[in-house]
Amino acid sequence: MRVAAVQLHSTPDRDRNHETAAVLIARAAGEGARLVALPELFGFLGRGTELAAGAEPLDGPTVAWARQLATTHDVWLLAGSFVERDGDHLYNTSCLVGPTGELVATYRKIHLFDVEVPGTGGHESDLYTAGTTPVNATVDGIGVGLTICYDLRFPELYRILTLRGASVLAVPSAFTAATGRDHWELLVRARAVENQVYVLAPDQCGTSADGTPRHGHSLVVDPWGRVLADAGEGEGLAIADVDPAELTRVRELLPSLANRRPQAYRWPAP
Repeated sequence: MRVAAVQLHSTPDRDRNHETAAVLIARAAGEGARLVALPELFGFLGRGTELAAGAEPLDGPTVAWARQLATTHDVWLLAGSFVERDGDHLYNTSCLVGPTGELVATYRKIHLFDVEVPGTGGHESDLYTAGTTPVNATVDGIGVGLTICYDLRFPELYRILTLRGASVLAVPSAFTAATGRDHWELLVRARAVENQVYVLAPDQCGTSADGTPRHGHSLVVDPWGRVLADAGEGEGLAIADVDPAELTRVRELLPSLANRRPQAYRWPAP
């Protein structure tokens, strides 16, 4: 199965973002991609007050747009994330849409970026409510685990998704340049190696409206940790093939998943 990570420089101009994404989705489909993944906050990336003002329900215009594009191009489309409003709560939500336009899976970001480091920072919990549930889905018979950006730093989530049958882990992101230059590729490859899966990681690029430089370098990484595709620094695509036979080969060659000792693992007391 061919997969594509779409790299965008999203802005507060929703129409512009959707137009650019639509062009890249069409290009990915034309190159044979069956699963196309967009980055975090692909449709609207601005300041916190702007994000809150643009929040919408699951049956709002963003998911409707994704359903139309998936149907038009006969692809599975991972709508990286958008700000979902559910009653009094806002969530950073990722949606997987099938090629006939059905909403297949919905994931709400579990780990919120409450971080202050030199060159960047944020306090997402001021805006979002954290999700509570890992989400797996199936795309053309291949298991896919859904995550978002800061989740990448929490390996236990990825192990759970893998043990539930994921062969591909998706990480739509808006990774900052301040941490991305040292951590992005390292973490994406680590999640692939330790779980012996493919990782599909679309990222934002450029400088966001709030002045935050984004890292770019959307990646597709294989179960041995090799980078199969890198989108570089500008808007574009990272495209590669997911081969279940390669996943099986790696797991047989180095059976670390089979060698797990879950009976010996105990979470420490709080």
